[in-house]
Amino acid sequence: MHVLPTFLSTSSRSTSANTRRSSRIRAVVVLGIMLSAWSYAFPTQADQSPNPSFASELMASEPEVLQALHEVLEDHIIHGTRVFEREPTLTGAEEAPSTPLFGRWQGGGKVFYKVRKDVVAPRHFKESSDAGTIAVRYVVVSMTPARTRVQIDAVFVESAHRAVHTSDLTVEASEFKAIQEHLQANQLAEQEARDLKRRRDSAELVKKTMIRRREDETTLLASTQSSVKDLEERLKDLRLEIERRVKPPGTDLKAAPFQSSAKVAALPAYTEVVIVIITPHWYGVQTPEGQRGWIAIEQLESLP
Repeated sequence: MHVLPTFLSTSSRSTSANTRRSSRIRAVVVLGIMLSAWSYAFPTQADQSPNPSFASELMASEPEVLQALHEVLEDHIIHGTRVFEREPTLTGAEEAPSTPLFGRWQGGGKVFYKVRKDVVAPRHFKESSDAGTIAVRYVVVSMTPARTRVQIDAVFVESAHRAVHTSDLTVEASEFKAIQEHLQANQLAEQEARDLKRRRDSAELVKKTMIRRREDETTLLASTQSSVKDLEERLKDLRLEIERRVKPPGTDLKAAPFQSSAKVAALPAYTEVVIVIITPHWYGVQTPEGQRGWIAIEQLESLP
């Protein structure tokens, strides 16, 4: 008569113990899920990205690379991925000072982030199938004054389940290519600017040289004109000193400085002669025709 109640009592106690054990197991599982979700939202390690990093070096200084990187950060594009086939470019990305999708960076260099929210199953992220956020991290490290290393990581994290999808490195390689293209365009523009400045400087130098040469030629011309004028004045003075003309009504050109000497030629008034010899009373002269002889001083006058 007492066997059945004893059995029922034992069964009831066993059922109650199983219920409490199941509740504890469920609590542990829920706590584990919560801790896992917490760890995804707030990473505690230096870097929790599971995918391998993309890294390469550029033959450029750090300031040049940073300029190109800032241009890529400002283009609002996540390069190397898309959502819809008809829209090959994924736009809407924004530069961010940090993001919880990556752990706190403890390495060297300068770190930058670009984030695109509300993305549905983006291409080139492994097994992505839900809506979430893409984050790209860039680390720039100066190796030498002319060589800079760039490390890029990309990750997609689902909003609902916090599942992390790693990139197949297409995004990282495409972002690096965009940086490289901006860098090359900037370097080409700088080279063209240097060439233009060099051409302008050369043209300015040629202009200054021509102006200086023109000034020198002007100075030389002025000096020459002054010299010519001086020579003309000097020649005029010399002519006044060595040239005379016959007074009216004319006179005879004598063979010797005597009135009784033979006549060489009869010279009409105003005939100009050049004085060759000077004596107290006679001038030895030469006529325009080349004849030489003597004329008394009082028969000649100065040129006007």
